Amino acid sequence: MAARKVVITGTGLVTAVGLDTETNWKALVSGTNGVGPIDGMDLEGFKTTFAAQIKDFDPTACMDPKDARKADRYVQLAMAAAVEAMGQADLGEVADPFRAGVIIGSGIGGMLTFEEQHSRFVHRGARAVSPLFIPMMISDMAAGMVSIRYGFRGANFCTVSACASGGHAIGAAYDQIILGHADVMISGGAEAAICNMALSGFGNMKALSSRNDDPAHASRPFDLDRDGFVLGEGAGILVLESEEHALARGATILGEICGYGMTGDAYHMTQPDTEGAGAMGSMTQAVRNAGITPEQVGYINAHGTSTFFNDKVESGAIKKVFGDHAKNLKISSTKSMIGHLLGAAGGAEAVITTLALGRGILPPTINLETPDPECDLDYCPNEAVKRDVDYALSNSFGFGGHNVTLCFGARR
Repeated sequence: MAARKVVITGTGLVTAVGLDTETNWKALVSGTNGVGPIDGMDLEGFKTTFAAQIKDFDPTACMDPKDARKADRYVQLAMAAAVEAMGQADLGEVADPFRAGVIIGSGIGGMLTFEEQHSRFVHRGARAVSPLFIPMMISDMAAGMVSIRYGFRGANFCTVSACASGGHAIGAAYDQIILGHADVMISGGAEAAICNMALSGFGNMKALSSRNDDPAHASRPFDLDRDGFVLGEGAGILVLESEEHALARGATILGEICGYGMTGDAYHMTQPDTEGAGAMGSMTQAVRNAGITPEQVGYINAHGTSTFFNDKVESGAIKKVFGDHAKNLKISSTKSMIGHLLGAAGGAEAVITTLALGRGILPPTINLETPDPECDLDYCPNEAVKRDVDYALSNSFGFGGHNVTLCFGARR
C-alpha cells in the first residue's frame, strides 16, 4: 500500500494586517507593517505600549452573537480562521464524522477572560465571577468550539507548548492522517494575549521591544539593533486531508505537508540552547521525515522573533544543518510585520509558507537595516522575492525548549 500523503485544501488567517487570507497575503508581500500603539488600554507605567493588534474585528461575522459573547477573543479568532479555511476547502458534510478532527494549539488560551474575571473577583468578590469563566478561559476551547461547529467527532484537543503550540498542533494533525486515524483535520493555532499581565510579564523579563518612540521599526528580526519581540495576536488554520480523500471529492489542493520534526532543548526555561542543538534536530528530522535532501529545501519561514539569542541561534543552526547550501536558502521572518503570535505563530506561518510555495513569492523580513554579522544569511530583506520553491520549512521554537519544524511541498 502506498504511503499516505497529507494535503492542504483550505487556509484561514487573521492577523494585525488582515482579517482573511488574501488581505494578509497582499499586505505581507508588500511589506505592510501591522505594529502600532495599543488601543483600549491604560498603559501608564508599562515598559512597552505597542503591539501588532487586530483592529475592527467583529466575531459575529463568523459566530452567532450569543456564542460570541461566551467565547474568549482567542476562540473568536480561531473560529474566524476556521470558517474561512472550511469555506475555501468546500468540504461539505463528511461521510464519517469520527474520521474528521480538530487540533488547535494555544500557548496561553483565554488570558483576557482570566484577567477580566480576576479583576471582578478582587473588586466584587467570589460571587461576581462568571459561571462561564472556566470554559471561556481554558486553552482547549478553540478546538472544542470548532469541532462543535462542524460536527467533527475524531481527535479533538489542544497542544500547549508556548510559541511552538501551533506547529505542534499541525504536526499532530498530520500524524492522525498519516496513521490512518482520520481523513480530514482542521488544525493550527490561535492566541489573543494583548493584555495587562502579558505586557507586564514579557516586559519585565525584557523579552519585548521597548521602542515606544518608533513602534513601526520595533520588530526587526536578524537586525543588529533588535531589542526584543513585538506581541501580536491572531489565528492561522489549515484544512488538512489525505490526498486520496481530497482527490476523490475533486478538491483544489493548495500544498502538501511532507513531514515534520520536533525536539526539546533540555537547556533553559526561556533561552534557546546556545549551540542550537534542538533547532538543528527539529529541522534535520523534518527534512529526513519528508524523504528529501537538505539541498531540496529552498525557503525557510524562520521563527525569527527579533530577540538577541533566538535570531543568532536559529541562524547558526540553519548553517550547521544545511552547510554550504545555507547561502542559497531564502529565509524570512514574517513576525517583522505581524508580530509574535505566540501559540498561534506556527499556525499563521504555516498558512504563509503554503501561500509562498503555491504562488512563487517569498515574503520579506522588513526593518532589516543593519545586518547582524552573526546573522549572515539571505533573509529577503525589506522586499518580497519571486522564486519557485519545491520545499520549505517553517520553524517554531518555544519557552521551555520546545522546537518544531514543519516541511511543506509545493503543489502548483
